[in-house]
Amino acid sequence: MLDINELKDKRIAVLLSGGVDSSVVVCELAALGLHPDCFYIKIGPEEQEEWDCSSEEDLEMATAVAARYGCRLQVVDCHREYWDEVTRYTMEKVKAGFTPNPDVMCNRLIKFGAFDAKMGHDYDLIATGHYAQTEWIDGRKWLVTSPDPVKDQTDFLAQIYDWQLRKAIFPIGHYMKDEVREIAEREHLVNAKRRDSQGICFLGQINYNEYLRRYLGEQPGDVIELETGKTIGEHRGLWFHTIGQRKGLGFGGGPWFVVKKDVGRNVLYVSHGYDPQTAYKQDFRMHDFHVLTTPIDSERVTFKIRHTPRHRRENLGRYLHGACRCPYPRRGPRTVLRGLRRAASPMLRFGRNNTLRMLLIFDEKQGWKKLEIRRENRLGKPILPSSVAIRP
Repeated sequence: MLDINELKDKRIAVLLSGGVDSSVVVCELAALGLHPDCFYIKIGPEEQEEWDCSSEEDLEMATAVAARYGCRLQVVDCHREYWDEVTRYTMEKVKAGFTPNPDVMCNRLIKFGAFDAKMGHDYDLIATGHYAQTEWIDGRKWLVTSPDPVKDQTDFLAQIYDWQLRKAIFPIGHYMKDEVREIAEREHLVNAKRRDSQGICFLGQINYNEYLRRYLGEQPGDVIELETGKTIGEHRGLWFHTIGQRKGLGFGGGPWFVVKKDVGRNVLYVSHGYDPQTAYKQDFRMHDFHVLTTPIDSERVTFKIRHTPRHRRENLGRYLHGACRCPYPRRGPRTVLRGLRRAASPMLRFGRNNTLRMLLIFDEKQGWKKLEIRRENRLGKPILPSSVAIRP
């Protein structure tokens, strides 16, 4: 909740997109007697005739809301920065076999990055319509989840820097989505009943696959059933598919689920059936792990997967080279070795209840490595462990 004492005498910039959330941000600040400067960030493509983009309507809505509350509105062109930075990041990730969310990097590189370099540096605070909160503890500003477990957008802000968070405020972060709609309707905002944007902000009605095809083209390869090794068809490019995908594969005798990508061989692996065993994992790797406020001093963390409302309390195991491993769900106890760095392979299933895990341990003081091949049951308890020490 906003504290007028914290905002008094501060220069505030509002990133006004034309949507209902950022419009209610202006409304909330105006209710406190504040008149922030509003900015509409232009990031859409140059070829407007080829892309069904809603930017013109967005700008009209933003203009109407700013005028309603007597705020100045300025358009800031970050088109080039977006396509040079965010689009490049997206294409690099999808070519590597991942499914990135461009809006996550848009917050770091554009809304709190390029905008700050162009205009935001003249302001003390930057307000956005994200469903997130902040809290000061012992002189540090922390990113805090929204009370709306479904709409919470802290995951979209997870890659911003600490200095960016210190300038950020989220005036509607303490509301539920329905409450924001009610405020917009009560204030008779022009966009009170406007639908929320879905997907990448500038694409409008353009299909995401068409966006990828425009920049990456096609690269046909085999589609193989993981369990049998049988080739069942051909894909047009690994970047058109994501792990867990079922819809749009186009293979008969389904259902089929995408379970693995082999980028080096350009092979897409699928599994058959409504509930294939390969659709489940007990652990997963996290890449680009980013600490926002202060380094984590515990392996016990709370995490959430995408828009699922439930938070889980699990262990975070560290990999070599800065990657991380987080069990989901965690099975059985895990030993924490002080002064050691650990790396574990994905678990290999054999039989119904058992898994095979390889654990690599590197001791920085002694300089030796230990490779442990461990068989585990469903509870994570080792069965017939064997190991070998490897000296450099």
